[in-house]
Amino acid sequence: MHDTLNSNQQMSTKNIIFLVLLLFIPVSLAAHFLEWGELIVFITAGLAILPLAAWMGTATEEIAVVVGPSLGGLLNATFGNATELIIALVALKAGLIDVVKASITGSIIGNLLLVMGLSMLLGGLRYKEQTFQPIVARVNAASMNLAVIAILLPTAMNYTAIGVNEQTLQYLSVAVAVVLILVYALTLLFSMKTHSYLYDVGVAETEEEEISHSKPNVALWVGVLLVCTLLVAVESEMLVDSLEVATSQLGLTSLFTGVILVPIIGNAAEHATAVTVAMKDKMDLSLSVAVGSSMQIALFVAPVLVIAGLVLGQPMDLDFKPFELVAVVVSVLIANTISSDGRSNWLEGTLLLAAYTVLGFAFYFHPVMGGMG
Repeated sequence: MHDTLNSNQQMSTKNIIFLVLLLFIPVSLAAHFLEWGELIVFITAGLAILPLAAWMGTATEEIAVVVGPSLGGLLNATFGNATELIIALVALKAGLIDVVKASITGSIIGNLLLVMGLSMLLGGLRYKEQTFQPIVARVNAASMNLAVIAILLPTAMNYTAIGVNEQTLQYLSVAVAVVLILVYALTLLFSMKTHSYLYDVGVAETEEEEISHSKPNVALWVGVLLVCTLLVAVESEMLVDSLEVATSQLGLTSLFTGVILVPIIGNAAEHATAVTVAMKDKMDLSLSVAVGSSMQIALFVAPVLVIAGLVLGQPMDLDFKPFELVAVVVSVLIANTISSDGRSNWLEGTLLLAAYTVLGFAFYFHPVMGGMG
């Protein structure tokens, strides 16, 4: 009973914060049209995206309850990172390819280090030791390793072959992207169909909670999803337009903005979910949000952006800066090491957060090489 009260309080506080943040939608539009300056547009648009991403998440979950677990899982998998995909597509269209790549890097390290770290730390402060399915952690680890290899190869090729041209890198990246999307589809098949029993722990728990609710109104939530998606696109457009001027006013490099700020804006709602469920001792669910999200970015969002780049005439490849690559490799390595035993405590959470902080400092002080593309 006490827990229910607590979680209801947490939910209502979260909802109040998100409702207040919705006020930033008209504010950011006013800032844009009345030209209050790029910095104000950037900040208000960023704040406006937070509640919209949260509403998109809620709408997806409500629709998922009605359409059943397999289709619902697919919906969650597709719309789980919709906000980031939209921001990235807008940035890609604007030709800010370095920012797009940085945000892919940032989303992967943010989910693996920041979200998992916060979940393990805050969950670990309430419960001495939390457990989750080690086999799921291992499967996820293997998929993340593949993603690292996929990003590593085009970069390695660029640095080892003398005079490799853009076109070749582009072809390689598209080929790799296709393979990654196929792998992503297969991981969905694995988790929803052939080996769904491994993933049932978290699902069973959420379903128990869902039973108490009445059936959601699908038409209403589909409407909410569409409206939010449109608004996120509008706000992202303003965020990206004001990005370069605003960040230089803040004294930040575009690399730091792409790696740290943009992913936090696009991911905040998911972050909140992962941490809240960890504090309810549902570590399986928390981890599947954190690791699942970075897997989606690596196996689905990044490849989709490479293919979208072809369509938009903004060629984007998977040739990342060596420094970004090091960050991803380090994150995957430490996250895999910590999650492999199926147990977590507050110290492990602290270690992940420390790794994130160190990388954050490194990106903050890292001079942008060779100007912005």
